[in-house]
Amino acid sequence: MIWLNLRSIQTQLDFQPAIPDSLYVFARFGHVLLIVALLAATGAHWTVLQSVAWTTMLADNLRRASFSDALQRTFDGKHPCALCKNISAGKKSEKKVEFPFQSKKLEFTHTGTRFVFAAPAHFWLAGASDDSLQSVSHAPPAPPPKQLHG
Repeated sequence: MIWLNLRSIQTQLDFQPAIPDSLYVFARFGHVLLIVALLAATGAHWTVLQSVAWTTMLADNLRRASFSDALQRTFDGKHPCALCKNISAGKKSEKKVEFPFQSKKLEFTHTGTRFVFAAPAHFWLAGASDDSLQSVSHAPPAPPPKQLHG
């Protein structure tokens, strides 16, 4: 008696190239690293940290007061948390590299312009075509040709 394993037949018929899941993980990891690098290069990491600080402050203030009071206390600037103080100190201590604009005088020297006309190395003359309009200008033959019935 022959036993058929339907699952093995199905996998053989539905052949798809096997791409390891690790490739997808590495691609996603690369995208995450790119986003982090862009955020750090543009200085947006301070904005992300400030958002985390405000969210934490709002959650802490909501435990003690009503929503409107907690919202006002979070964003009034008079009651900064430790993270807010560290963020403002980090922004101040961050070295900003400025590239001073130096306008330089562009100097162009005048050079004489000389045009050189050279013939191509290989060329051919275009002759008159045999298919000229003279063959069309002739009158049709005198008696029309007879049609042959075959």
